[in-house]
Amino acid sequence: MIIDSIGSLYSSFHSVAGTLLWIFSALTAYRIVYLLIGVFFTRKFKHTDNYHKYAILIPARNEEPVLGNLLDSIKKQDYPSNLITVFVVADNCTDNTAKIAREEGAVCYERFDKTRCTKGYALQFLFENIKKDYGIEAFEGYFIFDADNLLKTDYISRMNDAFDAGVKILTSYRNTKNFDENWISSIYALHWIRSIRARHRARSVLRLATNIQGTGFLFANELVREGWEYTSLTEDRAFTADAVAKGYEISYNDEAMFYDEQPVSLKISLRQRLRWSRGHILAYFESGPKLFVNIFFGKMFLKNKNDRQDKPVKKLIESVRHRAASFDTLIQLTPFNVFSVFLWFTAEFLIYSFALHKTGIDNTNLISGSSILAKALKLVFNPVISVSPGAEAVLLGIALSIWFRILYLAGVYIKDIFYGSFVFFLERKNIKPIPFSKKLICCLTWPMFDLIGRFTNVLAVFMKVGWKPIPHKSKVTIDELDPKLKK
Repeated sequence: MIIDSIGSLYSSFHSVAGTLLWIFSALTAYRIVYLLIGVFFTRKFKHTDNYHKYAILIPARNEEPVLGNLLDSIKKQDYPSNLITVFVVADNCTDNTAKIAREEGAVCYERFDKTRCTKGYALQFLFENIKKDYGIEAFEGYFIFDADNLLKTDYISRMNDAFDAGVKILTSYRNTKNFDENWISSIYALHWIRSIRARHRARSVLRLATNIQGTGFLFANELVREGWEYTSLTEDRAFTADAVAKGYEISYNDEAMFYDEQPVSLKISLRQRLRWSRGHILAYFESGPKLFVNIFFGKMFLKNKNDRQDKPVKKLIESVRHRAASFDTLIQLTPFNVFSVFLWFTAEFLIYSFALHKTGIDNTNLISGSSILAKALKLVFNPVISVSPGAEAVLLGIALSIWFRILYLAGVYIKDIFYGSFVFFLERKNIKPIPFSKKLICCLTWPMFDLIGRFTNVLAVFMKVGWKPIPHKSKVTIDELDPKLKK
């Protein structure tokens, strides 16, 4: 019988799945060290009076409600205005985005191409025009911002500190201007803050490569001498992976803060997260092989003209750094959640249930796992179930598999509530004052961010995903957020 034949494979598949899951855990265990470092340390940069010339690039599609506020926050920077040129690409706009950009003093290029609609294509178009009209090397560095962003008055000055120290690619503190608008915007906000503590700070201290997150970053002109070539659904991931593969360090400046607007609609959030998930998978297959090769061969196959002729000890240190950064970035890109769900579905859902057709269920404990939730439930009751071989056992096995998965995810959810509360506490000084009730709701709902990500990661494997803009409507200005402007 086919069911019994498949079921007979359970022992082997269970062992393989368990081994692979153990390997996944071992490969990502080092992130605990990142979190510990991020609690206490971050990279510091000395303030400098050596000012560099920058271009600020803003891709905008129908951003009439928010673009003016971003441009206003740029005008209020304490950095010499003659060293800043703002470029806006009004990408397939049907509103007054281009008009507002020009009225506010920005150089604006209009683009109309509905066949290539990603943000990456808009940036590619913008760089092509800058190269034609100014020359890429007319600016030492390039900032990328979304139209809904707001910059603290010292943002560019603090980023300049790091750039002057020799950092070629740099990201910054991503705060949220609509943190308390609803539970959806708050879980996004806490996610970005979690990234700071769990990823950016430690990687900057260790001189590795953190990940660029779509907006609020700066890079040297040498990275785009040949233009901008990252046009996928998640151009930030592709840019990060490619830069690391070429040997670049990507650092983080905790003192440079900007704000952006988070989605408030579950529908919009799901659409965005699905695009992220699909883009991450594509980036894994596009850049993963190069990163994998770098882990073992270092820069052997790279032709980076910017490599210095260092002494042997420094070259060894740089080789170790580059290999470690390549490994770390590859781990970031690897869709472990997709692999884990596949293993669960194959071994613990399908084959396990079929195996019960022949063996039945013999005193199986309904409370499984070592999570806080499982341990608490076992203190209250510890039920077992037995069913004879046959179709009933198969159906009940399917139900048990789903139940065990729910119990596991519920345990993860509860653990993440404590984790989110801890991050909230660490970053309390940087979060806008909000009522305690909203803080509580934020911490209780924050684990939904990762649960939604698990869901969209799997869907992205099977669904065709396109790029659609995220609507921005927040009227919050930098005057309401920056303490220097409130006085």
